[in-house]
Amino acid sequence: MSRTRFPLMAAVAVIVAAAIAVLVATSGASTTKSQPAVAAASAISVRHTSLGPTLVDANGRTLYLFEGDRPNVSTLSAAGQAIWPPFTATTKPRALSGAVAARIGTVTHPSGGTQVTYNGHPLYYYVGDHGAGQTTGQGLNQFGALWYVLGPGGTAVTSAPTTPAASSGSGAPSYGY
Repeated sequence: MSRTRFPLMAAVAVIVAAAIAVLVATSGASTTKSQPAVAAASAISVRHTSLGPTLVDANGRTLYLFEGDRPNVSTLSAAGQAIWPPFTATTKPRALSGAVAARIGTVTHPSGGTQVTYNGHPLYYYVGDHGAGQTTGQGLNQFGALWYVLGPGGTAVTSAPTTPAASSGSGAPSYGY
């Protein structure tokens, strides 16, 4: 009887494991960070944050520059891209609300995609920013250089926050450090 039960129990265990895997895959639960979804006809605009006027995407997500990059060249490693996903688009984004259209461009990213630039700086998101206007990546020293938000002039904003940043919804302010 125990010989017959073992294959049956093994089969049940496999079915349960498969059901759990399907449930996790379809529920959105994941141990990896996904890249922010950006519409093909995206835009860059300016939003006032605790750091002052800051460049954001069409969804209000803060955009960063990596001081390790060269003008119009992304040098960020693949490991760095897991934390700092490039801002990509299938077409050149439009300038809205304070952004300057002449400063927006695109370059071929090392992974083969098209990365958006502003004033020659390849643009990135920070996975620690969970909502519009958050600037928690500001001033971090990761992957060999510093990370900063950009102002509408296309240069790094290196000043400290003047007011608390947008809350993540937890009730506690985020100060960008």
